[in-house]
Amino acid sequence: MTGKTSVISQDQLNIQKAFCDKIAAIWQKEVFEPTAYVETYGCQQNEADSEKIRGMLIASGYIITGSPEGADVVVMNTCAIREHAEQRVFGNLGALSHTKRRHPRQKIFLCGCMAGEEAVVSRIKNSYPHVDGVFSTHHLWRFPELLHRVLTQKKRVFFVEDEAGSIAEGIPQARDNTLKAWVSIMYGCNNFCTYCIVPYVRGRERSRRPEDILQECREVIADGAREITLLGQNVNSYGKDLDMDIDFSDLLQQIAAIPGDFLIRFMTSHPRDAGKKLFDTMASEPKIAKQLHLPFQSGSSRVLKAMNRHYDREKYLSLVEYAKSVMPDLVLTSDVIVGFPGETEEEFEETLSLIEKVRYDSLFTFIFSPRIGTPAAKMEDPTPKEEKNRRFDKLCNLQNAISEEIHSSYVGKTFRCLVDGKDKDLLTARTEGGRLVRFEGDDSLIGSFTQLTIIGSGTWSLTGIQKKDG
Repeated sequence: MTGKTSVISQDQLNIQKAFCDKIAAIWQKEVFEPTAYVETYGCQQNEADSEKIRGMLIASGYIITGSPEGADVVVMNTCAIREHAEQRVFGNLGALSHTKRRHPRQKIFLCGCMAGEEAVVSRIKNSYPHVDGVFSTHHLWRFPELLHRVLTQKKRVFFVEDEAGSIAEGIPQARDNTLKAWVSIMYGCNNFCTYCIVPYVRGRERSRRPEDILQECREVIADGAREITLLGQNVNSYGKDLDMDIDFSDLLQQIAAIPGDFLIRFMTSHPRDAGKKLFDTMASEPKIAKQLHLPFQSGSSRVLKAMNRHYDREKYLSLVEYAKSVMPDLVLTSDVIVGFPGETEEEFEETLSLIEKVRYDSLFTFIFSPRIGTPAAKMEDPTPKEEKNRRFDKLCNLQNAISEEIHSSYVGKTFRCLVDGKDKDLLTARTEGGRLVRFEGDDSLIGSFTQLTIIGSGTWSLTGIQKKDG
């Protein structure tokens, strides 16, 4: 990782806009309406990046389609967090050779976190000749230039130079959902957890200016957003790199002060930088959802140190205790890794005991997956796969029982929920804590808040009925 964080100038962005115009002119001259397909893997940040990719494609004259078959451009926006995700991408990328054979003018691009890995780029160059271009997350803003080169020079193009990262404001964005908006407040990560590839492929932490974030929030609210999710690899680090006195809690308060009926969510919080100010801010602001995703990863202090997490079991539990003391109805979710190199049975039991003590509403659970280029990939890992699978199943069974018990306590209670869509014949909604509720109702309710009384529960979701006035 080299170089310093750069802010992309308006002149540089205007050059990219000119490339969009040139591409659109190509299609206008051919009297042809090209189509494009964008496939997204991984986290919400990738979803937000894909919205920008679609925005640039639309500005270049493309119509977004829902399938790679017959599309003139296919973009695969990838995730590098887990080996399984990468293998899935390579499999799907290989299958695109057939779509390109049936549609020879198709141009195929790979981007996202995998594009920041040297081994991946080398593999694409040598084994996937049907891929026309690769660009890393640092070069997303230059996608129109890359696309124009591929279309006009008929050569493969790779924008994958290593750098610290950049901030580019004003990229056109085609949002998937006007009701719920992703808003990135920062990019990159400085934590260097020993198992994580993100700092190597997304660069160092860099915060957007608060005025730009606030303006984007105002715009999405004006466009009908009723839920805004603030994104960052570690939102609690927001502002540390800015030349102003502002932190994440201050930013939350400023967004909450924007007029309108909407909820604010955020992810992901790192326990290292979470604290009383954040929890007090959440408790005091009605527009901030009482939902917290606070990854603990392991219940063992020794394993946490080996992970380079910068907190121990006791600190984590003290954070949770304070958060719940000021927000008694807090919905708490987390990430946990089973089978980190060297994890003993006793240390795994510490993880189970932490889960039992905290009682999470739900967990995102993973078996350790070594990522080439991270310190953990070189650690001795004597635990057999079968043993890791056994631990994983035991942990999931414990958490599923807790989730089901917590959900059962919702029955008979009434919650203000945002109605966000349909699942077959039922409407779907989310509580302030993010719990899924299915209920019978008219489609006109979609996009509004309504009071739902819970009448049934399961491990993963709730059922409800609309509360009648009076």
